[in-house]
Order: sequence, then structure tokens, then C-alpha cells
Amino acid sequence: MSPSFLIRPIEPRDDAAVAAIIRTVMPEFGADGPGFAIHDREVDGMHAAYAQPRSAYFVVECDGAVVGGAGVAPLVGGEPDVCELRKMYFLPTVRGIGAGGAMMERCLDAARGFGFRRCYIETLTGMDAAQALYRRHGFTPLRAPMGGTGHHGCDRYYLREL
Repeated sequence: MSPSFLIRPIEPRDDAAVAAIIRTVMPEFGADGPGFAIHDREVDGMHAAYAQPRSAYFVVECDGAVVGGAGVAPLVGGEPDVCELRKMYFLPTVRGIGAGGAMMERCLDAARGFGFRRCYIETLTGMDAAQALYRRHGFTPLRAPMGGTGHHGCDRYYLREL
């Protein structure tokens, strides 16, 4: 039986747990050098970073512990109708239980509520399960990055209409 999970908006008390998840999961996929989101300033203050207009971050809780998260925000350097699905990471213990799909829908619903019409994602070769999830949820591959995220370590790009 799969563990049950809860998706809720991030709270200030979640910042340390979310930072630890990001710093645990990204190196698992070789994403710990320059040009990856692990080095973004917001990692240590996710609640404040996503308290900005047209932004939201959600956490996945399992048995009272934060085990993953994802958010949406305007795409840096992008068109006003484009958001970015950002910092979607889950600890290995909760992968494959449906939390990723549920989180994706929660984020896309929030993006629609903020008036975005398209959602962009960056990832990298080797994050195969994530790319399969994106494709299942209607994202299509792009040949080149959009906006100016500064994540030059990423080499896979996806977009979907909202």
C-alpha cells in the first residue's frame, strides 16, 4: 500500500526541510555544479521567495514530514504569460506514489489562477522519471531554453499550454 500524502502551501517553518531536499536530490542526478538551481539564492528562503506576486510553492507532507515540493513563478526574462514550474523535487521514499502528478496539477492550477497561459520547465538528461511525468501532463520538448533562468546546466526544456 502506498503511503498517503498531503500537498499544502509552504510555510516559513518548511524552509530548512525544503532546502535539505533540494540539496539531497539534485546531486543524486549530478546537478550540483555551477548553473543548477541548487545554487539559487532562494533555496534557503523558499517561503519568502514564493510570497511574491503570481508565485506559489507547495510542499508534500508524508506522516507529518516534508518530503518534496514544487512551485510556479513568472519565468525570469520571459513573456508575461509564461510561468516556470520550479524546484520540483521529491525524496526517493515518495517517488512513484502519485505525489508528482498531484503536485503538477496543483501547480498548474495555481498558474492558471495567476493568469499564466503557458508553463515552462527546465531539467536535465538523466532525470528520466521527471521527463516522463512532464510528458504525461502535456509538456512538449523544446529545442532551446526560454527566458533567462541562469540554469545553464540544464539541457532539456519543455512547454505546455495552460
